[in-house]
Amino acid sequence: MSYDGAPPPDPAVTARRAFAAAAADDDLTDTSAALQRVCRGAVEALTMAGCAIHLAGSDGTTGLAASSDGWSTEVADLAFATGEGPRIDAFARRRPVLVGNLGADGRRWPGFAQGAGQLAVTAVLSFPLVVGGLALGVLELYSREVHVLQDDEAALALAFVDLAIRTVLGDEVVRDDGTWEPLVDPRAEVHQAQGMVMVDFGVNLAEALVRMRAHAFAQGLPLIELAHAIIGGLVLPPGKPGTRP
Repeated sequence: MSYDGAPPPDPAVTARRAFAAAAADDDLTDTSAALQRVCRGAVEALTMAGCAIHLAGSDGTTGLAASSDGWSTEVADLAFATGEGPRIDAFARRRPVLVGNLGADGRRWPGFAQGAGQLAVTAVLSFPLVVGGLALGVLELYSREVHVLQDDEAALALAFVDLAIRTVLGDEVVRDDGTWEPLVDPRAEVHQAQGMVMVDFGVNLAEALVRMRAHAFAQGLPLIELAHAIIGGLVLPPGKPGTRP
């Protein structure tokens, strides 16, 4: 995305406007229609080929809740059919799984990658819908071309993730300027990162926090900055808690 030297627009405002401009199919319930508008708004704003939102069920897995179009529904069903894929990993690990080129990076999901190739899918960008330690589902974007997510695109994609979370939770705290208050406070972001570290190392929550504090201290970082980095994809180096990495 290029803004010709001008400061980029607020991603939250862009997402909100794209959502407002998107239409939903007539036969959907209110929540399903709203989630479909999130998908269609994301496709339009991010110039992607498709989008799908999966929500967690009582069995701990995710199921399709909305998609931008029929092709996206077919792509979304691949992970269910093959039992593998970026969406499953993103949900399990509570962190984005961004595959810009399935042909080069899809070897860990051979069945999914083969099916995606048959549907002309080249890139899959999976973002978990997480609030604190609660995983609600996954928002997934699809491209027919190689797509490496740029920083401004990532910020906009995360604004759509926030909008999807708000839609699921029915939470709308709108400011006078049309934007909304952050859904997650800094402590919740630390808790989210703590849960991700817990999964990475197979430890309990207490030890995960010890590892985070030790790494933050060793690197001279505030804990909240480390939490942001972990949510963005940083995996802490192995080692005993309290040791310098």
